[in-house]
Amino acid sequence: MQVGRRSSCWRQLQASFFRLLCLIPTGFPVRSVDMQRATDNITIRQGDTAVIRCFVDDKVSKVAWLNRSNIIFTGQDKWSLDPRVDLVTKGQLEYSLRIQKVNVYDEGSYTCSIQTKQKPKSSQVFLVVQVPANIYEVSEDINVNEGSNVTLSCLASGRPDPAITWRLLSPSAEPLDGEEYLDITGIMRNQAGRYECKASNGVAVPDVKYVNVVVNYPPAIQRAQSTESQVGRMGILQCDATAVPTPEFEWYRDDMRISSGQGINIQTLGTSSVMTIANVTQEDYGNYTCVATNRLGIQSGSLFLYRPGTGRDISGSACVVHSLWLLFSCIVCLFYKC
Repeated sequence: MQVGRRSSCWRQLQASFFRLLCLIPTGFPVRSVDMQRATDNITIRQGDTAVIRCFVDDKVSKVAWLNRSNIIFTGQDKWSLDPRVDLVTKGQLEYSLRIQKVNVYDEGSYTCSIQTKQKPKSSQVFLVVQVPANIYEVSEDINVNEGSNVTLSCLASGRPDPAITWRLLSPSAEPLDGEEYLDITGIMRNQAGRYECKASNGVAVPDVKYVNVVVNYPPAIQRAQSTESQVGRMGILQCDATAVPTPEFEWYRDDMRISSGQGINIQTLGTSSVMTIANVTQEDYGNYTCVATNRLGIQSGSLFLYRPGTGRDISGSACVVHSLWLLFSCIVCLFYKC
């Protein structure tokens, strides 16, 4: 019963419209219809100009354009107040609707309605408006400790809905398993770097944003370079460590901290520290300890200054020192700025 009422209402609405159409003055040449098929869709990108075409010949008495239930044009008379909308009437065979600077609110059904001597005709076209992908929210650059759980977000809009992909640009830039949210469980130091979020929907060039991720971790001695030198010559000992934040270095000899002065010079550049003895004496031979520290931890390495010809191993391999007293003294120095 409800379906019958709806059909009756629809027929009444159509009859009312065509009665109105018959009252419209003949302001357009009389032509019949040759239009797009009722199933046609027009796809247009936001900001472009859409032309919805309708062609007529001399069998037409009245013609109009409608958007949903709103009349846009009747003949040459414009009923719409939108300045972006006008008619394209090349010669006397075309009665097309033009919409400039299309936006998403223009999407919908458009009807070219014809009144002929035989019976009314209409052609319906659906205008589909596409919008380029746009990333409107992305995570800020972050600084986290190794082992933390990290979630990066990248939210985008567009029509159709954009696909979102992630990459860590260094070293391989391979795609990561994530969409709007990228979850990293127990992040490691090799996962630090610049993350790329890309949103694409095929409408225009993909939108791309970046997030820089810094991963903090305690020092690790990579090289403790032992060396040999003759008495009276210069002796050089080098210690390299990796750490974020950049580590601070201290040097020890027999648990006594060494400072620059009296022929000894200590220079630290980034993650490398070099101790230079200007004039090696017999007492300078022996074991030295390099200690690297940052706010996350501490590690030390043992190295040696040898007399030439003693046959000692100076390959430079690091030896981690586990002296509790030495570690404790280093931590005390950090707090009291020894």
